[in-house]
Amino acid sequence: MSTHTSRTWQHAVVTGGAGFVGSHLCAALLESGAAVTCVDDFSTGRPENVAPLLDRPGFTLVRADVAAGVPVERPPDLVLHFASPASPADYLRLPLHTMEAGSLGTRHALQLAHGAGARFVLASTSEVYGDPQQNPQDERYWGHVNPVGPRSVYDEAKRFAEALTTAHADSEGTDTCIVRLFNTYGPRMRGHDGRAVPTFVRQALAGEPLTVTGDGRQTRSLCYVDDTVRGILAAAAHGLRGPVNIGNPGEITMLDLARLVIELAGSDSEIRFIERPTDDPAVRCPDITLARDKLGWDPQVDAEEGLRRTIAWFRSGAAH
Repeated sequence: MSTHTSRTWQHAVVTGGAGFVGSHLCAALLESGAAVTCVDDFSTGRPENVAPLLDRPGFTLVRADVAAGVPVERPPDLVLHFASPASPADYLRLPLHTMEAGSLGTRHALQLAHGAGARFVLASTSEVYGDPQQNPQDERYWGHVNPVGPRSVYDEAKRFAEALTTAHADSEGTDTCIVRLFNTYGPRMRGHDGRAVPTFVRQALAGEPLTVTGDGRQTRSLCYVDDTVRGILAAAAHGLRGPVNIGNPGEITMLDLARLVIELAGSDSEIRFIERPTDDPAVRCPDITLARDKLGWDPQVDAEEGLRRTIAWFRSGAAH
């Protein structure tokens, strides 16, 4: 039985609000009637992601690095901490910045929420499961992470952020929730951010070979951004502490994904196999039983429809 509860927000702070998922969250919160303060240092977020929101009543943009603080004047009743490089290209380029966003940034966002008596939602990731030895992954699984591998700056930053969030809730009584996001995709992704969907779409539209790593049999589970945002806001509105998986359990191999993108893009591109990155997970698939039971949430957009929308957005020339 669903225990979903409805909550409305007066003022939400979204750290990393000019990023891919963060900007969609800002727009959804504005549509719901909340005032929104977007905090971003634009290290990976893009001004154009929030440009359409600048003239909207109730929207405020603050340029700041959350590792140095979250300079928000009006007390919020919801804090969504999404500030962090999230793609391999970004966190490998900005390793210390990534770890600071997960540690100092999380502490500052928690302090803001606690001081205001606000609900706090941490954007964690399926990467806390590492290269999992359990498939699908449920929230009880502790993961299989290399703490000194090239991906560790992101994996361990998020694992630490989860531990810090839990400690804050236990010791300070802060109203917290942890959401673990799985492979979200859709409009506003950057074509060169290193993730599979934008890479394949960019290559297919340019008529370039699609670069599939390894033998392409590794799997991911793709969740369209609108579904992800609905899941995040459902978790925010509920009293659930989590962690809770937010993702689409439809698992697909990278080779099949490349073939599907070529087909949907009407491309003549070929597939080229390249070396697989170190510690690249072999499987990734969420068990979303908890989200279904507690939040009444299920993804609605299948991979084909979501990819059609994403390809159309890239084709419009909005990505770079």
